[in-house]
Amino acid sequence: MAKSLMLAAPFVALAALSTACTSTGHKVVAREAEYGASPELVAPDSSLLPTINPAEAISWDKDERPTAATGLIVNAFARHLDHPRWLLPLPNGDVLVAESNRPSRSGGFRGLKGWIADKIMDYAGAGTRSADRITLLRDSDGDGVADIRSTLLDNLTSPLGMALMGGHLYVANTDRLERYRFKPGMTSIETLGELVAPLPAGELNHHWTKGLLADKDNRTLYVSVGSNSNIAENGLDQEQQRAAILAIDANTGHTTVYASGLRNPVGMDWHPTTGDLWTVVNERDELGDQLVPDYLTAVAEGDFFGWPWFYWGDRADPRLTAPQSIEPGRAPDYALGAHTASLGLAFYDHDEIPALRNCALVGQHGSWNRREPAGYKVVAVCFSSGKPEGEPIDILTDFLNDRGQARGRPVGVAVDASGNILVADDAGNTIWRVSAEGHSAQQ
Repeated sequence: MAKSLMLAAPFVALAALSTACTSTGHKVVAREAEYGASPELVAPDSSLLPTINPAEAISWDKDERPTAATGLIVNAFARHLDHPRWLLPLPNGDVLVAESNRPSRSGGFRGLKGWIADKIMDYAGAGTRSADRITLLRDSDGDGVADIRSTLLDNLTSPLGMALMGGHLYVANTDRLERYRFKPGMTSIETLGELVAPLPAGELNHHWTKGLLADKDNRTLYVSVGSNSNIAENGLDQEQQRAAILAIDANTGHTTVYASGLRNPVGMDWHPTTGDLWTVVNERDELGDQLVPDYLTAVAEGDFFGWPWFYWGDRADPRLTAPQSIEPGRAPDYALGAHTASLGLAFYDHDEIPALRNCALVGQHGSWNRREPAGYKVVAVCFSSGKPEGEPIDILTDFLNDRGQARGRPVGVAVDASGNILVADDAGNTIWRVSAEGHSAQQ
């Protein structure tokens, strides 16, 4: 504990200074007004120094767990992993886990700002070296706890997205999309991977994660790529094929920009009834506690969502001047609250938990650029006639303890073959399993 506090001291002091320098005269709206199809957007509040308020990551005690919503129970499906970020349930019941962290040269910020960013990452539990592997978990006796664990692939490069398609496992590393011959049931892959297409990376690689979603036609793979900056301060030449969702031909590797102006899209999924592509997006920082809302939105080919010049449709970022040739972007479908770091996305398409049928499950990793923490939980956004409506429903909470420390931070979410919800907790090094009450599972 002493070491983490010592490392954190310089930016904690800076956080206090930034809070003192930040204007407090702007309107504050109720937190629930930040969510939904028509969020109440406050005026931008730029300050000399940004608010820096990450939760210190301390992990879980042996008998601790997050709190599940009424009617649901939670147990540890697997513990003692190494920064688990993303999940892929397989048809045979096995679960693949990307144990991954930012590459050693992730870049994005320079000088003092870069140094502070590194300290924030350390303090928030993201300062460890990337394990760079995909682990297979198997619950062979059906008790809700994985009892078989095997390294499926290693020596990767900050992997995240995974997809099973056409007899191959596709893996989105931070710098390349690869595929491996694979059949469910295998516990290791010994053959070499085949390069499908390079992905934007390089010396500057600020938002390093690459999400991955396979089309149902077994021809196209969609890769979500975050920006190389907050608001393009590193230059637009560093943003080629970034802040976008890419469409990649699985056979040829031909890559096109499917949609753009999405600052940091990560999780993607297909709506179970409409078939539309949806994603969750982390919006920009340093415009105040309640700007800009992260969001959940449908994405169609050719869509532009405004980054870096505009947010939430036609709202101009006051720090930038858009070229005359740039039109405002389309407004997203549903606000998820400012600075919640909404990363994971999975639609619930199963009968095991009827109340969640067709709802979007969202893993909110948690805020750093906000005085009062936001996120640090898993929520469900329910749909009617193919559109999100109502307020988010808390599914898994209490990742923060009563001292404001992060025992865990939810990232990827997935639904397994039996209808259980799986949550990758990278700071807690655990995969949580959420199921309907009445299902027995040992801790």
